[in-house]
Amino acid sequence: MLLTNIDIIPNKNIIEHFGLVSGSTVRAKNVGSDILASFKNVIGGELQGYTSLLNEAREEATNRMIQQAQSLGANAIINVRFSTSSVAQGAAEIYVYGTAVLTDS
Repeated sequence: MLLTNIDIIPNKNIIEHFGLVSGSTVRAKNVGSDILASFKNVIGGELQGYTSLLNEAREEATNRMIQQAQSLGANAIINVRFSTSSVAQGAAEIYVYGTAVLTDS
């Protein structure tokens, strides 16, 4: 599956347009990450537990979007965008969306 954040795929022609596809996941931080984050807030540095959590969430949301596009017969998704929102204290949603298309080979 080709993914791009632009509205074309260089050297490919869009044959069919399937419309919007999306994927999302809601993840909550855990107590261990919170404890380590509180120490990092004092001394500074990357919150690796949260970075890992967000990377996993982006991957899961992207895979769900790809599955939806494949079920429509698409082989590419253009104009891919990510969004994040807080849905509860300590929990965030990662949402990814784009336009499913079929391109020539």
